[in-house]
Amino acid sequence: MIRVFIVDDHPVIIEGIHSLLQNEKDIEWAGHAMNAQSCLGFFVNNSADVVLMDISMPEMDGVELCRIMKVRYPEIFILGLSTFNQGLYIKKMLENGASGYILKNASRDELLKAIHTINKGGIYFAGEVGEALKAYERASLNKLLELSPREKEILGLIAEGFTNPQIAQKIFLSPFTVDSHRKNLLAKLKVKNTACLIRLAVENKYI
Repeated sequence: MIRVFIVDDHPVIIEGIHSLLQNEKDIEWAGHAMNAQSCLGFFVNNSADVVLMDISMPEMDGVELCRIMKVRYPEIFILGLSTFNQGLYIKKMLENGASGYILKNASRDELLKAIHTINKGGIYFAGEVGEALKAYERASLNKLLELSPREKEILGLIAEGFTNPQIAQKIFLSPFTVDSHRKNLLAKLKVKNTACLIRLAVENKYI
């Protein structure tokens, strides 16, 4: 028996998915929450095997909630649930421990397949979700390829762990100029910090 829980801020989505699953012999409805705090509160004294998790919620979104849930309850499988078929959201959910991602307009058969797949430890994407993720990763690689020779050089040194003053000394620039290059790299590649910058470069086998 697979215990399924859903967190979504739209009652009509909760009711719709509940109705799709209620007659399945191997699925038990564990419950629902309409926001992240209620979800976290539920799991203090309760459990589930699979959590269907909305990406876009007020106060705390599904990406952050996914991260917290996987830290606290690593044995629970999380399936991202969204109207957003965007590579960035898919990538973030995967990075935070989700086992799959499905769109809210998915058919009953697809939803069941996703639940069963991730409950067995697999990864599940609908066809169009997988395509969106590939497109996002291709775009990330293209951004890397568009960097100037100097930016590529500095990115390589950042990835090797050198600080701004150390990089400045190595390539005969001022620390201020190196810092400007670092900030430009973050902006160009649309990442929030140096760790994300390095991960992007490594994931794309650029460094």
